[in-house]
Amino acid sequence: MTVTANERLGLAPTDPRPPAETQPAADRTETNPLFGDQKMKLGLFGTNCSYGLIMSHAPSSYEITWEHTKEIAQRADRLGFDVLVPVARWKGFGGSTNFNGNCFETYTWAAGVAEATERIAIAATSHLPTMHPIVAAKQATTVDRISGGRFALNMVMGWVPPEMEMFGSEQREHDERYAYGQEWLDFVNKLWTEQGTFGIHSTYFDAELLEAYPKPHQGPRPALINAGNSPSGIEFSARNVDFNFASLDTLENIKGYTTKLKAKAREEYQREIHAMTYGLVVCRDTEEEAKRAFQQVVDEGDWGAAGNVIKIAGSGASQSFDHAVKEMQERFIAGWGGYPIVGTPEQVTEELGRLNEAGMEGMIFGLIDYNEELKYFGDEVMPLLKQAGLRH
Repeated sequence: MTVTANERLGLAPTDPRPPAETQPAADRTETNPLFGDQKMKLGLFGTNCSYGLIMSHAPSSYEITWEHTKEIAQRADRLGFDVLVPVARWKGFGGSTNFNGNCFETYTWAAGVAEATERIAIAATSHLPTMHPIVAAKQATTVDRISGGRFALNMVMGWVPPEMEMFGSEQREHDERYAYGQEWLDFVNKLWTEQGTFGIHSTYFDAELLEAYPKPHQGPRPALINAGNSPSGIEFSARNVDFNFASLDTLENIKGYTTKLKAKAREEYQREIHAMTYGLVVCRDTEEEAKRAFQQVVDEGDWGAAGNVIKIAGSGASQSFDHAVKEMQERFIAGWGGYPIVGTPEQVTEELGRLNEAGMEGMIFGLIDYNEELKYFGDEVMPLLKQAGLRH
């Protein structure tokens, strides 16, 4: 048996810690907007990465500077949006844009945005194989304390082989990535909740005399998100997370997916799970203007980057995009393979309502020009969403 450093050095054990260190400060339903009562929650996706959700040279004032990303976050916060979800990237997708390659790391991004905002939830997107559970748990707790309980952790199993190679390791097979993810999350959950020292002995982790103080601000733990839509991803989400983000193509498929997901969580794990989707929103005064702006994104698209994404997804690296791999690259160029909404404020409102009826309780979306188009969305769409009973 290995002798620990505590034993070797004869260190005194840690005394029991006071409640301020061992207990969350508040119930998350009181602090985190993701658990609020908005019928259709709204969020922004990808505001930490170059080009956001469009693989295109279409004109936009959007840029990756701290001043710009902070301004977007603060505007969304003032408009009453519920969450900001970043994209975790270690390497761009090449092509003429090197799509998403110029980006901010998501935990530190979340800490900065948390300090700059007042009520919106802030996620960090974490590739689990690149982040040790001890480090992730501490970073998450720090952001949660900075934000006063508004943090959410979006867990990604790691699906881009060139990124994994940057860390000097081969990417695991698809289902094994979820087996690793389960042990990773179990480890993090214990660090968030265990009041004394403990050990972890599992397939992927082996550690003794673990401890972590303080605990997260929100209890029983921060909000958890996963976007896995494969059988393994659905299983992981149903068992563990609060929100599953799904990439789907039709309202019919969305209805079937959300029904299956929620039934699985309820029947097999006796818990509730919420479903949200993502995509590109292009909203203009007329339908013709909206379609023209959407088409410009496609016409000025980075087909090289889109082709690279499809090759990676089609190689079996991800099963979440299986439906989209067979479709035209346009789906990735204009919205990262998500669900596009293109039209007038009235049409955007109607489509969000249809998504809600199909079981989606929220949408995180990209805009061609986040900061400028947010102003229009706030003036023209938000009032209609309230009239429709989707927001209050």
